[in-house]
Amino acid sequence: MSDDGDSLKRRIEDWMVGQMPIIQMHGGDSVVRKADAESGEVVVELGGACSGCGISNITANNIKSDLIMDFDDVTDVQVKVPSSGDHGASTVEGGRGGELQYGDEDTGHF
Repeated sequence: MSDDGDSLKRRIEDWMVGQMPIIQMHGGDSVVRKADAESGEVVVELGGACSGCGISNITANNIKSDLIMDFDDVTDVQVKVPSSGDHGASTVEGGRGGELQYGDEDTGHF
């Protein structure tokens, strides 16, 4: 079953690469933290300039709805946007797998 999850994560990462020009155009980065094919749960974190960006909630909502529409096995998507921490490439290494720093407080975006 872990192969299914890994496969889903890979497919979502590939999908996110297609979305990266939009995110990067605004100085942001992304990483897929979780993709569980069994539960349908996906967690994506946005970093870089997405932290504190006024339209990050729109980006997050677009990612949520598009992932659910584009992937039959995805039923629940969480998109986390850091409320504090570094801006730029250090928050999410090249959009793939860095350690993202974010606060515990609820931003109210979701």
